[in-house]
Amino acid sequence: MTENLLIIYGAFFIAALVFSLIINRFLLKFAKTLGIRNSGETIIRWSATSKPSLGGISFYIVFLFSVILISFIFPDGTVFFNLQSLGILGVVTLGFLLGLFDDAWNTKPWIKFFTQMICGVFLIVTGTYIQIFESNLFNYLLTLFWVVGMMNSINMLDNMDGITAIVSFAIAVTIFTGILLRNELQNPILVIILGLMAVLIAFLYYNWNPSKMYMGDTGSQFLGVLLALLGIIFFWNGEGFSIDSTPLMRFITVAIIFALPIIDTTTVFYKRIAKGGSPFVGGKDHTTHHLSYLGLSDRSVALVFTGISILSLAFTIIFTQFISKWALIHHIILVAYFIILFGFLFIVGNMNKRLSQ
Repeated sequence: MTENLLIIYGAFFIAALVFSLIINRFLLKFAKTLGIRNSGETIIRWSATSKPSLGGISFYIVFLFSVILISFIFPDGTVFFNLQSLGILGVVTLGFLLGLFDDAWNTKPWIKFFTQMICGVFLIVTGTYIQIFESNLFNYLLTLFWVVGMMNSINMLDNMDGITAIVSFAIAVTIFTGILLRNELQNPILVIILGLMAVLIAFLYYNWNPSKMYMGDTGSQFLGVLLALLGIIFFWNGEGFSIDSTPLMRFITVAIIFALPIIDTTTVFYKRIAKGGSPFVGGKDHTTHHLSYLGLSDRSVALVFTGISILSLAFTIIFTQFISKWALIHHIILVAYFIILFGFLFIVGNMNKRLSQ
């Protein structure tokens, strides 16, 4: 059974990768104005060139293929088609549709926020929520904050070629590696992770600087809600640990693996609110932009974020899979890493005054 699963997973990964490359090529060839959003005054892009924001379409198509494959691997329906799994399918679909509508019509911020809240509520009602406090009320509130925050963080991080795809890929690889090390090949989420990694590699082929296409809100909202729920399952609730984990261990691990979107969003919110502006109005004031202002090319900034993502990935895998029991020193190492990373990016993000108009 294990050998057959490996063959199926390998074939699916290759098929998803090839399909994603082809569908993105197809979308680029036939795209004219669909998905191109650089003309409105409320939409601020780093690039001065309009490009199709269609990458997120392939994300969702491959996700649906993943669901179909799961139904074939586990045909009795007990593994995937239950209330919790249907809730996951529903919120990912809702996140995709939210992004699709936003790319097409530039929806109002309150509509996006309301829909993101619905995603969080739907996850809670169907059984996917953070379980870290004794009080479920606090668990529910933290879940809502996490889902809405991550959907906005991933969306805001999509501000320069390759950045969001790189960060998302690192998170996916971390979960994938953990599943393999724990020999959980019959975990249905492994199929979703394989599809996600394949589609992100294919997208990076077209999104690496100089990019030919963007993922748009269609892609960033999809990734935001998917990564949020994966974060709940594997990190917040401890399924991704090879040992028994305490709430503090889970909190620290979430901070490490999701460090880049958390730090970028926190930095941008702080600066915009301190200036008396709205944190939801776009600008060229992200940590990525400030690294560019210091003299790095867009490609070099992407490589910096790649290096940080790999380091965070390595820390997470080592501490969740290879350390049998966390001592005080392990907590100190990870907290120190996060503080140093946060401090570096926060300082970089505030040392240069060249911001968007």
